[in-house]
Amino acid sequence: MTALPSVVAAPTAPQVLDRCRELVHPALKEAVGRLHPWLGEMAAYSFGWCEVGGTPVVAPGGKGLRQALAVLGAEAAGAPARAGIAAAVAVELVHTFSLLHDDIMDGDETRRRRRTVWKAYGTGPAVLAGDALFALAVETLAAVPDGASGLRLLSTALGDLVHGQADDLLFAARPWTGPQRVRPNEYRAMAEGKTGALLGCSAALGAVLGGAPPATVAALDRAGRHLGITFQLVDDVLGIWGDPTVTGKPVHGDLRERKKTFPVLTALSAPGARYLATLLESGAEPAVTARLIEEAGGRTATLAEARRHIAAAKTALAGVPLAAGPVDELRSLLEFLLRREL
Repeated sequence: MTALPSVVAAPTAPQVLDRCRELVHPALKEAVGRLHPWLGEMAAYSFGWCEVGGTPVVAPGGKGLRQALAVLGAEAAGAPARAGIAAAVAVELVHTFSLLHDDIMDGDETRRRRRTVWKAYGTGPAVLAGDALFALAVETLAAVPDGASGLRLLSTALGDLVHGQADDLLFAARPWTGPQRVRPNEYRAMAEGKTGALLGCSAALGAVLGGAPPATVAALDRAGRHLGITFQLVDDVLGIWGDPTVTGKPVHGDLRERKKTFPVLTALSAPGARYLATLLESGAEPAVTARLIEEAGGRTATLAEARRHIAAAKTALAGVPLAAGPVDELRSLLEFLLRREL
């Protein structure tokens, strides 16, 4: 009797993230090692590789989503994973640069259960370390074939990221209700810039360095942008209803900080929004406000919006020829990020 071929299970999203992190880590560490030692220490601290003073440690780091998208972008274009490593290093450096500056702008004192870089080293040093990481990202891309095309992509993404960050900061000064209120479509545009632009760039940049045609690059960029909006929407849900032991954030943290997140903005469009707006203005007990937002459909509407963007990302991936295995892994990341910690 002929033996049936064994079926190999597709890798899970965490396995995909782990594989890509392990592939990129040596190149990322080598790049950081080229920095001024003091700036390199701050960078290593932000990546969770050391404590203040440089003592090696293994601390919680990020998921490595952007570097994974860069590697998968190259593989989806039919290139070997190593073709996407420079892209992965560049986007990880830019992402970390943006976090260092974001934490200063937002006044955040902790990230991943550790002091933020500006709290650990000072505001000026943290700004300088962020600048160094950005310069290192440019240097990394400039040194590889097709680096010029990659730099154009990265420049566009950074412009969009800064635009989105500016909108996010300006939203804080706008009222909860009335003609000057923040509308959900404005929020979507902000989220695409602040979060989606670099995710789209990550996948597209890997494809560029993998030799992909323009249509493939554009499709991966669109998919990543939709993924970024989804990521931000899920983050908004976690910022109000997430388990602090899992998220590392205080319960109802976004409400305490009076952030204009998507669940709040959609709930303010529902009947009875005037009372909710009054609670938001007064800084009432966040648990009461969270319950009203949920009753007004804010949580349900946000998750439904996230699912729409996941569907749009899948449509973008289906519109161009891509290598089957890597694109399946990309789809697994989409689903994983939609359901993270929910």
